[in-house]
Amino acid sequence: MYLELEHIRKEYDGKVAVEDLSLQVPRGAIYGIIGPNGAGKTTTIRMVMNITAPDSGRILINGQDRPREFTNLVGYLPEERGLYKKMTLEQIIIYMAELKGYSPAKTRLKIGPWLERMQLSGYRKRKVEELSKGMSQKLQFITTIMHEPELLILDELFSGLDPLNTELMKNVLLDLKRSGTTVLFSTHVMEQAEKLCDNLCMISRGQKVIDGRLSEVKGRFGKNAVQVEIEGDGSFVASLPGVAGVTDFNRYLELRLANGANPDSILRALVEKVSVRRFAVVEPSLYDIFIELAQVDPSEVRGQEASHV
Repeated sequence: MYLELEHIRKEYDGKVAVEDLSLQVPRGAIYGIIGPNGAGKTTTIRMVMNITAPDSGRILINGQDRPREFTNLVGYLPEERGLYKKMTLEQIIIYMAELKGYSPAKTRLKIGPWLERMQLSGYRKRKVEELSKGMSQKLQFITTIMHEPELLILDELFSGLDPLNTELMKNVLLDLKRSGTTVLFSTHVMEQAEKLCDNLCMISRGQKVIDGRLSEVKGRFGKNAVQVEIEGDGSFVASLPGVAGVTDFNRYLELRLANGANPDSILRALVEKVSVRRFAVVEPSLYDIFIELAQVDPSEVRGQEASHV
């Protein structure tokens, strides 16, 4: 494993933020830390970055304590971001890369292609204060990766980005992964994690509730979900026999079935009252798993998880 957390714990003023957290991030993977706001994701990342020290436990790189040059090996984009507003884009990129030991000459060769890819090429000599929020976010991402880090740590990367820039950033992340970069990112947006992650860990109330490859995580919950797209009022669906829970997106519903429920019976009941455009028995989405697990005590989830293995 490339990055390992072993039983780390952090407490602030008597309140436990992270409790006995262990996880393993494979080299070259995109690894997601997911969970509700306040679950302990940012605290975990800050401990990995050595911004704050764990009260107990160890953080290892390639099986060893973090090397002295760790800060030059990692690119870190925090959730709370800031740039020197009076500097030009070119100046801030060179300056931030130089802090990581990357030469200005090498940086100048790469600035143009990166600004073009991030749709900022016309702003190279402009000041940071002239950028919109989304443009500033893309600029800070460039400063995070310019020195070619082998580990990229991103806290709520997609927060505030519109769909086009989200797609752009997603494609860049995939290219970085293909080039061998290890990516660790946190998010509370399940759709992003489900589409991007090879592995993930969910934290709730400071404790790990589930961890593993995405396919394995979803497989533990069985094929007990139904995705339905309807035309009409679906408010009655939650009361149907065999339906244990409903995530309602108006015309799109995700149903969690009770043990032994017959999907055919549910379909027949649906078509009697609404027009069904799509009906599919599937593994539960990460969104549904998140909703289910985030509402229970982590110790109970660990017991449930063990029963699935």
